[in-house]
Amino acid sequence: MTFSQTTLAGFNQELASASPAPGGGSAAALAGALAASLVAMVCRLTIGRKQYEQYNAEFENILPRADALREELLELIQQDADAYSNVMAAYQLPKASDAEKSARAEAIQQAFRHAAQVPMRVAKACAELVDMAATTAAHGNKNAASDAGAGALMAEAGLRAAMLNVEINLGFIQDNEFNAQARAQLEPLKHVAAKRQAILDTVQARI
Repeated sequence: MTFSQTTLAGFNQELASASPAPGGGSAAALAGALAASLVAMVCRLTIGRKQYEQYNAEFENILPRADALREELLELIQQDADAYSNVMAAYQLPKASDAEKSARAEAIQQAFRHAAQVPMRVAKACAELVDMAATTAAHGNKNAASDAGAGALMAEAGLRAAMLNVEINLGFIQDNEFNAQARAQLEPLKHVAAKRQAILDTVQARI
């Protein structure tokens, strides 16, 4: 059974345990999945309502993407935990001979690269959800404005947490080109805080 299939209580118990996986990366993916769910909910509470009919097409485009991101992020909860488990397994490889040491070193580097790529996917998904939350906050059902704001906060939390997990893994990677490309991908995601505040200002004006 994957973490996305377990109970909330079960996942939280695993998260609170002494095991290093699941950890912050999985929590980031869960925050993103919650954001996607809230965005989708506001869409469903808006589509078909007469007073919001001018936004129907916009919300009908957002809804399937929010649902798809929710499913992806739920899967990434498990994938992040598995990625870190692979790092730990690589460290356990034999290192008696030079050949074994070389193979172990390469396995460790490969595992860390993958461990950085998974939270990068989480971060990008969460950044997309912040933009969706901006739309739902501004044009969605006014009675669900607080839910749109909560979605923005969850998306930001997932984004920031995922970025931290990318960065800590980059610190173990000796591939300068890989690191440079990853940091370049992170840079535009760092401006989410301003978007989040604008969304919350919109929400406050509507409630």
